[in-house]
This record gives sequence, structure tokens and C-alpha cells, in this order.
Amino acid sequence: MTVPDLNLGLWLLVVDWLVRIAALVWIPNRTTPGAARSWLLLVFFLPLAGLPLYLLLGHPWLSRERIARQRLASQLIREEQAPLAEQRWIPAPGGADTEMVPLVERLGDFMATHGNQVELVDDYDGALRRLVADIDGARERVHLLYYLMFDDAVGDTVAAALVRATARGVQCRLLLDAVGARRGLRRYRTPLSAAGVQVQDMLPGGLRWRRSGRMDLRNHRKVAVIDNRAGWIGSQNLADAGFIPGFPNRELVARVQGPVVGHPEGVFASDWFIETGERLDVAPTFPVHDADIATQLLPSGPAYPFANARDAVNALIHLARHRLVLVTPYFVPDDATLSALRIAALSGVQVQLILSRSNNQRLSAWAQASCYGELLAAGVRIALYRPHFLHAKHLSVDDDIALVGSINLDIRSFALNAEIGMLCYGREVVARMRAIEAGYLADADHLDAATWARRPAWQRSRDGIARLADPLL
Repeated sequence: MTVPDLNLGLWLLVVDWLVRIAALVWIPNRTTPGAARSWLLLVFFLPLAGLPLYLLLGHPWLSRERIARQRLASQLIREEQAPLAEQRWIPAPGGADTEMVPLVERLGDFMATHGNQVELVDDYDGALRRLVADIDGARERVHLLYYLMFDDAVGDTVAAALVRATARGVQCRLLLDAVGARRGLRRYRTPLSAAGVQVQDMLPGGLRWRRSGRMDLRNHRKVAVIDNRAGWIGSQNLADAGFIPGFPNRELVARVQGPVVGHPEGVFASDWFIETGERLDVAPTFPVHDADIATQLLPSGPAYPFANARDAVNALIHLARHRLVLVTPYFVPDDATLSALRIAALSGVQVQLILSRSNNQRLSAWAQASCYGELLAAGVRIALYRPHFLHAKHLSVDDDIALVGSINLDIRSFALNAEIGMLCYGREVVARMRAIEAGYLADADHLDAATWARRPAWQRSRDGIARLADPLL
């Protein structure tokens, strides 16, 4: 080895260790301890690749402009609710809802309202038919906010309904995630815009990513608002159930009427403002419905100062006293959520976790399997639904509180995605959700703690390694 070769090797060694030391100083101050451990492990093994990856994907940063616009939108939402004291629902003292209502309002800005109707719909094709029927009945405006819109028969049907509505003089706006709805944007943006529909992509990449934020941040919400008559909130996208071959989806959405319709309208207006800078005039009167169900909307995402979805879900877990059922397709939670589930089960709460046996994200499936052992040992019941890819996202607490929306029980939903959930307070919606959950459980495989513990060592090692990537899942 020549002297120049020796000097080069020494310099590479110095750079290698400088990168490691810089990562050790920088990363723990910018992210959670669990995520920091995973990133530091990657940097220490592959320093020249790991640190650039962290700088791109390690911290869920948004542009200052987006954060400022979210702050302004939150302020306007709170101010516009102030005169609507007659719509505010105040729970009776002593129940879990007395703790959840103020928490959710402080996190996500929306007060709880009474006088709502909530209909849970778990018929995939039927929900889409009814959404199109609502669009065809629109008289003033249609606002659609979706993570995914495919260029398939469902996309064609929804696009045609928007064109018909626009031809009647209805103001139609379509807000789609730039990545999730890439195929829909490519197919429908031009013809819809030519017909008079306002089409806007969210969190665009490419050369515009610096004006958005971290490149893998996504708007994962699924919301539709038609006039002041009806709103849709849930897990279902604008796509055929089998848009991923081999994994036909089963979903759950809520069709709502009453004052709560103004809340998803406010979320749509906030997202439209954040993307375009245009402030929409969306403060009409939303009539009280005879059903009189109390509801409260919870938006979440990296533009908010706190992890709204994670904090609300963990609060619900801790408030459960008898039975807790959680349904999600992706279960890669942080340590706080795992601890909350374990404590609930050990405290005597019947904790039922319902997941999908099929999974279109293999790494996520391995990572979530690594959590099963400790949960089963604590008494958590785990069921794997067989017939479809169970893409529904909801939970129920005792007989009193239900949550339905787009929130997965994983770190991506908790920290990286813009999500939406709706809390329903009262027995009527929870009873309907219990019936849906019973249907899942009847068609599921139920894991046994002793059998699960006998899995081959290579599977346990594979799952544990996959879990180290949880900050990216």
C-alpha cells in the first residue's frame, strides 16, 4: 500500500466516524427515542447512506408556510364555532366522554355537537352507489377529499357524476393526494378541469417538494361533503374493491347528517387553503337532525403541534373499563400504544384486536407480527380476518364511544399522514359497530398465545428485524 492510499484510507475512516458522531448528536434531538434508535442503527452500519436517508425521511418536517396556514385555519375554525353554542354537546359528568370531549377539541379544534345522524355503511359497492347518488342530488357544492382515486370503473363513475353536477351549476372541487391518486390525477384532471371541476393535488413531489415538506408525507383522509345535507367519512377510497390484485378491500364509512357536516367541510376548506392559499366561504347553516347523536371530528397530521391521532387513541385505550375493540389493516404502533394496550388487558379490560390475515405490505405484516407475542401474553385477543383485505379503521370503547375514519394504528398514521377520525358518543352507533365487529370475528382466525410462541426462530428474527424499520412504516 502506498502512502497516498494510506492517507485516503485514513481520511475515509475519519469521515466515517464524523458521520456517526454527527448522527449521534443530531438525530436524538430531532425525533422520538424509538425512531432515533432505528435511524442510529442504520447510520452506524451504513453511515454514508444512512445519514442522507435520515435527512430526507427521518424528520416529519413541513414547510413553514404550511404550518402557518394550518395555524390560521385552526384559529378560524375555533372562531366560527364560538357563536354556535346551541349546537355544542356537553356530556353528563362521570363518563369517559367527559375526558375525551375537551381533549379532542384542544387537539383538533372541533367541538362536540348534538343533533346528528350517523349511519355506518360496510357495503363497499353500496357505499359508492350512495355517494354518487348524493353527488347527483347536489344543488350547491360537492367537495371531495381523497387519498386515492384510481383510473378504473369507480373513478369513471365518480368523475362522470362530478361532470353532471357541474353542468347543473353545482360548484365541484376535487382534492387528491399527489401520490396516492397519481393515476386518477393523470386520467381525470384535464377532462374534469375542462368541464368546470376544480381539481387540486395535495403534497406534490418533484421540484415542488420543498414547498410541501418531507417527500413521503401524505394526506390520507377520505372525506366527501355534499351541500349542507350529507358528509362521508371513513376508510374507503375512490377505487374498485379489487384495485390491488388479490386483496379485495372491506371498508367501513359513516354517512352523517346534521351540524357535524360542517366539520368535514371545515377540514376540506383547511386543506384547500393549505394547498392553494384560497379561503373558501363554507359557513352555511347545518340543520339539526332528529336522530340527535353526539359526534366530534378529529383531524390530525404533522401540521398540528401534537400527534392528535396517537394521543386520542391512547386516551381511549386508557379510558376503557370493560371492552375495547380495535380494527386496523396496519398495526405497527409506537411503544406508548403497545404499553396502553398491555396495561388495559392486564387491568381486566377485554381487549380485542382485529387485523387482516392478508396484507398488501409485506414488511408491515412482518413488523406487526413481532408485536403479537407480548400482547397475547398480556391477555389481548388477536383475530385475523380471512375473506378480504380488511382495510376498515375503527374502534369501540365499552358501550359508549366509537371512532371511525382513516386512522391506522401505526406510526405513519400517528406522525406522518394527515388523517381524520370521527368520535361518536352514545350507545346507538356503538351497538351498530359491535354487530359489524362480530361479523369480522365470525370469519377470522384467532391466535393462541402458546401456539404463537412456538413459531420458528427464523420467523421471530425476521419479524423483529422488520420492526426496526417502524419509523418508515
